[in-house]
Amino acid sequence: MKTPSPNTTVQAYIALGSNLSDPLSQVSSAVEQLKCLPNSRVTALSAWYRSKAIGPGEQPDYINGALQLDTQLSPHQLLEHTQAIEANHGRERRIRWAARTLDLDILLFGDQTLDSDNLQIPHPRLTERNFVLYPLADIDPDMVFPDGTQLSTLISQSSMSGLQRLAPEATPPNLVLSEPMK
Repeated sequence: MKTPSPNTTVQAYIALGSNLSDPLSQVSSAVEQLKCLPNSRVTALSAWYRSKAIGPGEQPDYINGALQLDTQLSPHQLLEHTQAIEANHGRERRIRWAARTLDLDILLFGDQTLDSDNLQIPHPRLTERNFVLYPLADIDPDMVFPDGTQLSTLISQSSMSGLQRLAPEATPPNLVLSEPMK
């Protein structure tokens, strides 16, 4: 893994999802909390999407989106912050892929790759999930992943089956969302 020097700003991408307790409010609140991260700045936000749940039993549909974050945090510091935000939203980690109030996944962290016990970057299922690919394409349709894979290629091979882009009034604008880093 390449380790950036201190105070280096890295562009990270985070997926947001919820299917419990007013999901649109949950993900919107998470964006507001992500805007308050230290040494970080939310710079872009995708549209919101409704997607069919993947996981055990009958579950309500998810609301999904993604955001771009310029940050000076390390990947593990960012993970600590995202997990704290999830906990603030009542996230429980008992059953894998169970319904949840909030799910925040670090998808990409610059061009870094990382495989530790509690964090893998790029996210291991990033390229397999249309509810992640389409929001990323909203932010940067020309994105290229660390392994050289082009997002546009993955989008062309992906279907929107089970995925619905929400109406614009439910969708945040794709613009600078937080103050510049100090």
